[in-house]
This record gives sequence, C-alpha cells and structure tokens, in this order.
Amino acid sequence: MDAVSSELGWTSYRTGTFDSWRGPVHTAKEDYVAEEVPVVLVYNTIPHVVMLTTPLNLEDFALGFSLTEEIIGHTSELQSVRVVQRSKGVEVRMTIPEARFEKLHGKGKNMTGRTGCGLCGATTLEQAIRHPHHVGHGLALSANLLSSGFVDMAQKQSLNLLTGAVHAAAWLHPEQGIVTVREDVGRHNALDKLIGSLAKANCDFENGWLLVTSRASYEMVQKAASVGITLLAAISAPTALAIQLADECGLTLVGFARHENHMIYTHPHRLQHYQESAA
Repeated sequence: MDAVSSELGWTSYRTGTFDSWRGPVHTAKEDYVAEEVPVVLVYNTIPHVVMLTTPLNLEDFALGFSLTEEIIGHTSELQSVRVVQRSKGVEVRMTIPEARFEKLHGKGKNMTGRTGCGLCGATTLEQAIRHPHHVGHGLALSANLLSSGFVDMAQKQSLNLLTGAVHAAAWLHPEQGIVTVREDVGRHNALDKLIGSLAKANCDFENGWLLVTSRASYEMVQKAASVGITLLAAISAPTALAIQLADECGLTLVGFARHENHMIYTHPHRLQHYQESAA
C-alpha cells in the first residue's frame, strides 16, 4: 500500500489494490484505508498514556484530551505542545504547570488506551467514571436544524468519504450550521480533537451543539459535559450509564439521530419540534 501524508506530514490513510467480490464477480479495486498509529501523550517529559489514533489534528487532540480528562483546567495551562514523529508512532510533548503535573503524577494512567476504549489507562473506578459538574442552560435546538446538521456533517467528513472507517464529531452553530468537524478512528479521540479545536478558538460551549457519528457512550457524555456542552446528539444508541450521567449533569442526550428521526433520553426541553414552535 502507498502512504498518503496529512497536512501535518503524518500518514492519515493509505491506498492499495485489493480483491473485490460482488457475488460471483471479481475485480481488482483500488481502496483507501485509514491509518491507526500509537500516539503517546507526554507531560513535562513524562509519558502519560498511549492512544491509538488517526494522525490528524494532533495538537487539537492534545489540548482536548488535557481538558476533558481534567489534566488542565483552562486552555492557557497548556504552555507548549510539540508533535514529533517516531519510527513506530508519534509523540506529543506538552508542558503544563508544575502544580497540575504533580496531581497528574498520582493518577497512574500509564496503560494503552485502545481505539474503542474510553478508559484511557485509568487504574481506579474513580478515574474511570467521573461525574461532571452540572452544565448551564444552553440554547434550544430545532429538530429541523438537527437533521440538516447531520446531512451537512456527512459531506464534510473528508477522510471518512475516502475510507468509510472513521468517526467524526462536529460543532453545530445556531446561525452558521456545521462550523468544525474532526475525524478519528476512535470516537472519543474525534471528540477530544473537536473540543481542542473549539477551545483554541475560545468557543462558548453553551452557544452550540455537539453531533457525533457513533454511539453515545458514557465517556462521550463525560467529555462533553466537562467543558459545558449542553446538548449531545449521536447517530447511534446511548448506553445506560451515558443516560444516567447526562441526566445527573443536566445535558440533553439525543440518540438514533438519522434523517428526521431521533430519540431524546434526557432533558428534552432543549430540542424543539414543529408542533412546539408553532404553538
């Protein structure tokens, strides 16, 4: 397979020719395959965790992960970030305040966080399931805007349009529609990338909504609520723990958001339907 470089110089996907079968008909077909590489997050020269990640937007990923895992409390506390390619993966080297690093040192997150895993190397139950603070009021979202947002989002998933193998997280603005999309083989990695990108732009997380092309697992709710996002809409199902956490922190959780259909699991007041708006 041939490697294709991303805008950062890393390989985001590869091309190759493979055997394709449609019933009894065989052809040789060129295909695009998403990359998945180990990315080690290093704080103050000490490796913290290794994540299997699509090597795109890694500075966004580093900031988003640092915020949603509560390693730092504000964007300004990520004092520096540098992405370094290694023969077997990528290092993201960060500098954070010493007081934050001392707290991080005792968390014991030194395991590999696999692509589909949301634990990120947690070694205790307290680390695995953090209960986020209550989110703010947020904005009401029309069901029509939600539906059109998912359609627009799909067209802006450039890597997935090639490979069909990556998740996406998108930010839906009330007046601008989909303004930012981030993609990754891991659903929570895509979300961390999105949150990092929005945080760098000083986004008001109460002034918009989060759309994801995955199931709404508990860590998606956990990460979203940790930065004050008030509505999370997923294309697939939530888990029971995700519903519990969303209910506790006041986040509106929407699942099975496909075409004009959706299910609202918690705090339905933020999603308006035609009958309600016309009344």
